[in-house]
Amino acid sequence: MQAALEWLRGQHEDIVHGLADLVAITSISTDGEHGTEIERTANLTCQQMREAGLQNVEVLRVGNSLPYAYGEWLDAPGKPTVFLYAHHDVQPINFAEQWLSDPWHLTRRDGRLFARGSADDKGAISAQLGAISAYMKTNGSLPVNIKMLVEGEEEVGSRNLMHFFERHKDKLKSDVIVVCDTENIEVGLPCITYSLRGIVTALVEVQSAKIPVHSGMAGGALPDAAIAMNVILSRLFWGNGPLPIDGYYKKVRTLTEKERAAFRKLPGDESKWRKDCGVLPEARFALETGLTPYEQTWRRPAITVIAQEASSIKGASNQVLPKVSALVSCRIVPDQVPSEVFAQLQSHLTKDPPWGVQVTVKEAGAAVDWWMTDPNGPAFEAALAALRKGFDRDPVAIGCGGTIGFVGPLAELFGGAPALLLGIEDPSSNAHAPNESLHEGDFKKLMASLVQLFENLGKVPGGKVK
Repeated sequence: MQAALEWLRGQHEDIVHGLADLVAITSISTDGEHGTEIERTANLTCQQMREAGLQNVEVLRVGNSLPYAYGEWLDAPGKPTVFLYAHHDVQPINFAEQWLSDPWHLTRRDGRLFARGSADDKGAISAQLGAISAYMKTNGSLPVNIKMLVEGEEEVGSRNLMHFFERHKDKLKSDVIVVCDTENIEVGLPCITYSLRGIVTALVEVQSAKIPVHSGMAGGALPDAAIAMNVILSRLFWGNGPLPIDGYYKKVRTLTEKERAAFRKLPGDESKWRKDCGVLPEARFALETGLTPYEQTWRRPAITVIAQEASSIKGASNQVLPKVSALVSCRIVPDQVPSEVFAQLQSHLTKDPPWGVQVTVKEAGAAVDWWMTDPNGPAFEAALAALRKGFDRDPVAIGCGGTIGFVGPLAELFGGAPALLLGIEDPSSNAHAPNESLHEGDFKKLMASLVQLFENLGKVPGGKVK
């Protein structure tokens, strides 16, 4: 293992060059216009897998899915098999004028590596392959078996992933799952995530008439669908209390005193959270009274209006609008039931419509359930010890307000395999936003932690990691 760690230090620039090659490909999956580029990044990932020493490397698909890159090394009999997950597709370049450097050229600045996908999630590909290479180039073998899958459609909801897992269950089945697509809550503090919120999305449509009508002829007489929509959406305003939806909190699992105490020991204050989120000085937080952002975003449900459509400002005309739509996103927590949450939201938004307009609320895409695990047992002990060594700092177990839908179902598919979610991003990473970046020091520490994790898992007695 020491030789592997020394190799990582000596070959760091080559690893960074490999990441630069990955981020140079515009593998955007959200617009349906970059299929060729996604093919290229899948093939490059396979090439890098072979160079790292993985075997049986191939591009896989299921149905009409975007490509997955897969590689394995299974020459450690009697040792646990570790399933490594990452994704090679990325978000588009939004607010291009705010980028300080070319988003498709890895740029080193202020101790960080800037590019689209550097943190989310091509950095994870490079980190995992770096740890694998470190062993293979120095020892010619690994202390555990490895199966590595790099998905090509995570940014569009992993729409084929569960079908892919079911189709290739025997090929992929492993003893422990490792995902590097979550956050450390501050630079230098290693975090392992043990809970994720789920998501339920609703399409809300309001219709008041069959056609738009000149506002000079009918303004003030006809019901304005846009105003009606905003009256309806205003029912979601919660001030600094719970969301005002009947039954919404009935099944929300209460934080234990142990969890609450642990969360309140974590670093962070209002000034840090304001800076991390870019909150304007005059804007107040919408937290429920008495809760910290960690408690609020990890273990309380949330509702966000993520889109509204009436007419474009550029093409606006003096008309009373007849139809408006909006997308409402609900983040759900243990022990909420997705179907019940949707029904509660639907009832809340459709009752007593202003001016009697027609309101419909439909499910928009498949719901994703929450996930939570007990961060104890041999695999978690191995991971915590590895992070402690790699970062030279005690790690913490945290929640996450986001959603990674496959973690729970995949753990079940693998017979209750423990899932280790290790942080690669930090509050300054700006994933999905301008100037996305990866902290280079933490990148090095994560690779060292993965080397240590493989070693620790390989030493678990009898390979029993559950």
